[in-house]
Amino acid sequence: MTLIYLVAGEESGDVLGARLMAALMAQRPGVRFAGLGGRRMMALGLEPLFPMRELAVMGLLEVLPKVFRLRARLHEMAADVLARRPDVVVTIDSPGFTLRLLGLLRGSELKRVHYVAPQVWAWRERRVKKFPGLWDRLLCLLPFEPGFFARHGLEGVFVGHPVLESGADRGDGARFRARHGVAAGARLLVVMPGSRGSEVSRLLPVLAATLERLRPRFPDLVAVVPVADAVAETVIAATAGWAVKPIVVTEIEDKHDAFAAAAAALTKSGTSTLELALAGVAMVVTYRVNPLTAMIARRLIRTKFAAIVNILAGRAVVPELIQQDSNPARLADEIGALLSDPAAAAAQRAAFARVVEDLHPQGGLPSAAAAQAVLGLLT
Repeated sequence: MTLIYLVAGEESGDVLGARLMAALMAQRPGVRFAGLGGRRMMALGLEPLFPMRELAVMGLLEVLPKVFRLRARLHEMAADVLARRPDVVVTIDSPGFTLRLLGLLRGSELKRVHYVAPQVWAWRERRVKKFPGLWDRLLCLLPFEPGFFARHGLEGVFVGHPVLESGADRGDGARFRARHGVAAGARLLVVMPGSRGSEVSRLLPVLAATLERLRPRFPDLVAVVPVADAVAETVIAATAGWAVKPIVVTEIEDKHDAFAAAAAALTKSGTSTLELALAGVAMVVTYRVNPLTAMIARRLIRTKFAAIVNILAGRAVVPELIQQDSNPARLADEIGALLSDPAAAAAQRAAFARVVEDLHPQGGLPSAAAAQAVLGLLT
């Protein structure tokens, strides 16, 4: 029986890994899995080597206190891979951990696939020199990535973006309002603080203050905060004391229903911007990291934009308020503009349609294309 070793290090990787597992089982019945993942991958039969939440750390300074523990886990996993001798190893995103794991496996005879190309086109492009020999196949989510890697002598396979399978565009707004007792005429604002502890701890106070500023202008405003498993308890505890207490949702279906009911969204940068774009929700994007991390990043980042929606569109489709610009006054002004001006929201939605179209693979679903690319190494 085929054994595939999967490694996902955070919530988004768990979602991606679960869809890949389902596609692999459909294309090769009887396939077995080992490695690392969260509850979605576990529901499909994966028994994780250790809890995935141990890797949910982001930011240069945030990693430092856990560096020795992370290193120990890294070597533990490399030893497990070599002991099991799987038919193929598939590492999923989380480059800080997965690329180091692939480095430890370099030189072995194991087939290796890295799913979600490292975003070296955005910053620290020189890292690409370290990639030859790390993997046998690189799966790219964005249409321009194979061309970028080809310029560096590396082959990339565009398999489409998994957001297309998220269901973000299939929510039921009326169902959300009925379930949570939200009046039909109330304006709903989706607030997305992130899936990592370091993200939510920095953004939640800013988001709370932003809602306080919006309340006098929009007294009918209702905030909804979708949260990932890894930070659910933290977000629920933090928002309990907000002056404008939001509806906190933990289920994916509930989140997508909120999208369908939403007038606008205030979200951290990342894949959430593509989810909202797919759902047609106009948005403002924000982000904060440790000031020293930000100072270092500014010297390394090569892209004009932070939001992937803007990068794909090649222009500022959605407002970006990053670091010092991520303050309640600026955020409230930008969100207020979207809530007050239907034309501004409509302009965003029109741009989203073209961005989403470019995310499709040539045929079928992204997970099926990814599974085909993985199994192609075994034939």
